[in-house]
Amino acid sequence: MRILVISDTWTPQINGVVRTYQNLRSCAERKNINIEMLSFDQFSSVPCPTYPELQLTITTPSQIEKRLGNIKPQYVHIATEGPLGAVSKIALNRLRIPYTTSYHSRFPEYVAKRFFVGRQLTYRWQRHFHNSSLGTMVRSATIRSELTHRRFNNLMPWVGGVDASLFQPRDDRIFGAHTPVFLYVGRVAIEKNLRSFLNLKLPGLKVVVGDGPARAALQRQHPDTLFCGAKAGEELARCYSSADVFVFPSLTDTYGLTMLEAMAAGLPVAAFPVAGPLDIVIPGLSGCLDWDLGKACLAALDLNRNAIRPTILGLTWENCLRGFLSNIETANQLHA
Repeated sequence: MRILVISDTWTPQINGVVRTYQNLRSCAERKNINIEMLSFDQFSSVPCPTYPELQLTITTPSQIEKRLGNIKPQYVHIATEGPLGAVSKIALNRLRIPYTTSYHSRFPEYVAKRFFVGRQLTYRWQRHFHNSSLGTMVRSATIRSELTHRRFNNLMPWVGGVDASLFQPRDDRIFGAHTPVFLYVGRVAIEKNLRSFLNLKLPGLKVVVGDGPARAALQRQHPDTLFCGAKAGEELARCYSSADVFVFPSLTDTYGLTMLEAMAAGLPVAAFPVAGPLDIVIPGLSGCLDWDLGKACLAALDLNRNAIRPTILGLTWENCLRGFLSNIETANQLHA
């Protein structure tokens, strides 16, 4: 089986989309399934205004058609709705090659925060983008319900995964040995609503692991917060196990893989009751959800950490790959 995944974001960028398809490829290789990436690094690109770490692809439908002719994939999946995804959609439609898509980000909310473009206009375009595919994979039931209300068609459930062998409870503690540690992991960007966490008056230490365009300003404004930069692998796993509460302040995420990593490490989650946390966290068991984020953080300190990890052990990358393949095959069979 050869699957082509088209994505506007890829390594060395660090985000949920990149980590998802990295893990899917690793699992697929062990099953002799080839997932090939078509991403921004294979084309000319320019930095995204207000977010230079992201690159916007410069290409044409004709160039994409040539790539498709060389690769000859059995299935095609568009992971993102950026410039590369949009141009690829035109090329695939011209060649009458069917494809699936996925809904990883609340793109209209991100655009509204950065460029002050009305969300309804962006949702209209996004609906047109996804409804022209065979089906759209959606990570959470809450988002699926919301998109159904917005008249998105052919939505397919697709759960996330976590490497529970890497992210697990550990005895070491790299910061805050004698004080509560409240940890955030993820992009440091305006759409992540980090100020709602950093402005809280909490006992102990606040730690931010990650990088992004808002880091410099937030680091100046919050000198008492420890900003560690981006981490991966063992370094990241040790950050989780060294904290007491994982704080997820975002109001715009569709899922939140970092919450799964934190919970695998036995870390309770404090978050707002919105899409993502509502689909992952079991209130009172694996975390606390409250519109008062400070209240959620303090309540999470009292949870039994031994009960948290078992709640997510079924969410493996193998199961995530299985759902991905099943969605692709089912959508294409219905189209045939």
